Amino acid sequence: MEKDFVLSKIGAKIKEIRLSKGLSQVELVARMEISTDPNNISRLEAGRSNLTMFTLYRISKALEVPMKDLIDVDLSEV
Repeated sequence: MEKDFVLSKIGAKIKEIRLSKGLSQVELVARMEISTDPNNISRLEAGRSNLTMFTLYRISKALEVPMKDLIDVDLSEV
């Protein structure tokens, strides 16, 4: 399904950047400055949850990367 594929690719990109910065999911949540559970990050990274633009913004701020870096994924397989 197209939606699942896109969510999976974006989630994998978030995880890749988070790991490259040496952050755990708990540390990412703490940096996001919003009330959310680390399990939500786990679901996002696995592509099992649809993230809002605001959540994407908070993640980009917490990871100190532009939002576009989080969605810069290869969708040629869609």
